[in-house]
Amino acid sequence: MRKRDYGMTLLSSSNKYIRKSYEEMEKRVPWDSSGPHQELPNFHLAMETPPEGYRRNVGICLINSSKKIFSASRLRGSGAWQMPQGGIEDGENPKDAAFRELREETGVSSAELLGEIPFWLTYDYPPKARESLRIRWGKDHKGQTQKWFFFKFTGKEEEINLLGDGNEEPEFERWSWMSPEQLVDLVVEFKKPVYKEVFSFFSSHL
Repeated sequence: MRKRDYGMTLLSSSNKYIRKSYEEMEKRVPWDSSGPHQELPNFHLAMETPPEGYRRNVGICLINSSKKIFSASRLRGSGAWQMPQGGIEDGENPKDAAFRELREETGVSSAELLGEIPFWLTYDYPPKARESLRIRWGKDHKGQTQKWFFFKFTGKEEEINLLGDGNEEPEFERWSWMSPEQLVDLVVEFKKPVYKEVFSFFSSHL
């Protein structure tokens, strides 16, 4: 997987550094231009503000001391593997949403926030998924626009509990620590471009 040279936005980053990241980002495509990803038109490149018509969401890349990524298989649907993610509530700060979703979906509260991607990554739902989610949520979203956060797990594995903190219904049935390549291979097709972009952005820390 090709590494980026515009680096990760650390928590201490200045607005000037973030603007520079955007400028560097605009000079590149998410990955090499000659792969099968070109058949996936539902990925929108980085955006400074979340686009209209998309569900605002946070994504969580949680690594352990071996730099493997927390991954879990979904209870619903195909059982595809993914990283934790979840919707941002009205008036909620994306960073606060990331901590909340991590706790609700995995039971993990022992985690250090190392950084975030300073722009939104957006994907469209396939038609069948869009219709299913419209019925489930009562809202018709084109897809999801995500703010991604990078965490390091600082607790013991006994803390991981897929029942979460008891405030929400469980999302996952199994979990594992994986490499970026393993996870890209197992995630649903329409999320692959976003995952490649996330791992490329955080590559120096994986």
